[in-house]
Amino acid sequence: MRRLRQLAERTPAGRERYVDLLRALAIIVVVLGHWGVTVIGYDRAGRPTGHSALGDLPWAWPLTWVAQVMPVFFLVGGYANAASLTARRSRGGDTTGWLVDRSARLVRPTTALLVVLAIGAAVARLRGAEPSEIRTVVWFATIPLWFLVAYLIVVPLTPPMYALHRRFGLVVPLVLVGLVALGDLGRLLGPAGLATGNYLFGWLAVHQLGFAWYDARSPDTPRHRRLPTSRRTGLALLAGGLVALVLLTIVGPYPVAMLNVPGERLDNAAPPSLALLAVATAQLGLILLLQAPARRWLRRTGPWQAVIAVNSVVLTVFLWQLTAAVLLIGLLDAVGVLPTPRVGSAAWWAWRVPWLLALAVVLAALVAVFGRIEARSRRTSPARSDTRAPGPTGSGTDGTGPARAPTPAGDAGPRTPSVRAVLAVAGYAGVVAGLLLNSLTRKADPEPLGLPAPALVAYLAGAGVLRLLRSGWGNRG
Repeated sequence: MRRLRQLAERTPAGRERYVDLLRALAIIVVVLGHWGVTVIGYDRAGRPTGHSALGDLPWAWPLTWVAQVMPVFFLVGGYANAASLTARRSRGGDTTGWLVDRSARLVRPTTALLVVLAIGAAVARLRGAEPSEIRTVVWFATIPLWFLVAYLIVVPLTPPMYALHRRFGLVVPLVLVGLVALGDLGRLLGPAGLATGNYLFGWLAVHQLGFAWYDARSPDTPRHRRLPTSRRTGLALLAGGLVALVLLTIVGPYPVAMLNVPGERLDNAAPPSLALLAVATAQLGLILLLQAPARRWLRRTGPWQAVIAVNSVVLTVFLWQLTAAVLLIGLLDAVGVLPTPRVGSAAWWAWRVPWLLALAVVLAALVAVFGRIEARSRRTSPARSDTRAPGPTGSGTDGTGPARAPTPAGDAGPRTPSVRAVLAVAGYAGVVAGLLLNSLTRKADPEPLGLPAPALVAYLAGAGVLRLLRSGWGNRG
């Protein structure tokens, strides 16, 4: 508490605290949503299994318009990436140094999860568990990595995409929306694979709006680069997004649910569809409408300390949420008290509250152990101006600790910038390839380590390269 109070007191007046609040709320909603719709049962072999309740609760599909908050995460990511990149450059740092330091906050907590899961899988295999059973458990625990793959692709694209934003402004997300529309047309008329590009175009479109929101804070920014943030704009975006959403789903061919529903031909989130972008538009409108009261509320010490606390371990919470579910299910099954009520029954609804509370306890224990890795990454990373207001130097504190001068690990020396850039991109590519291969591997495939061996090797190799670059390797002649 003392450290949180110190961080809150050192927060500069110009920091956009609302962005931090949105990031924390988005992850909390994701976690509660995943836990809340989980249905536990037993398969024919008597083993615990799980699936989403959405297929049995069609009346709840419109609620996913609120529960699907990954657009908020990418919007906030765009704001934070633009702010930190701008601050890094204002201090004389380079793009490669920014990219390398950015990796610490994403890769370190993810590495901890994957290594622990692999070790746990190896122990289970030595105790006689079948590889297919091990894979099923690990597959479930790594579901959150689907979204992290997309974000890890977007982060290295921030420098060129921000350059496009500085030149063309809001035209860029409009073009990306058009590409999403073409992808949707392809999968509506043909195979779903024609929309694969939407994984990139859809999230990039939302990420670009984060750039425009960041630039809106400076009155000197050209109008074509600034997101209008007035109350009138918020109302227009909210109303327009909802109208488009109703036309696309209720009237049009898109599913009403913004989360995966078994049996539906289209999945609005994988890859992002026009309907999901309509949700993003409405959510952006609501964000703009609530910004004034939220900012006033965040000036209070208590709420701001809570936001700092959540954000210090926010990725850890996101990554370990379903591992907590796996552990709780295993524990309840081992002692013979795992409830399996029918979806929608009174018993199922009554079980939601103790289920969520028990999961929160397990997750809190995991965060207490592994959250230190993320918190340490945030304290040691030089690129810590994520949501600071634009300024001449970007110096000062950002609510998570004092900013420090760039270190050799952060800024490449003049002798080998191209080599470091190639290595940084290669490191990110290895990490993304490993996570993507894991996500594409079927949940019942026999994998003794739970994760496909090539995926684990690719990920660890990429993470290792990024770790060496952060330590200063490749920065010396």
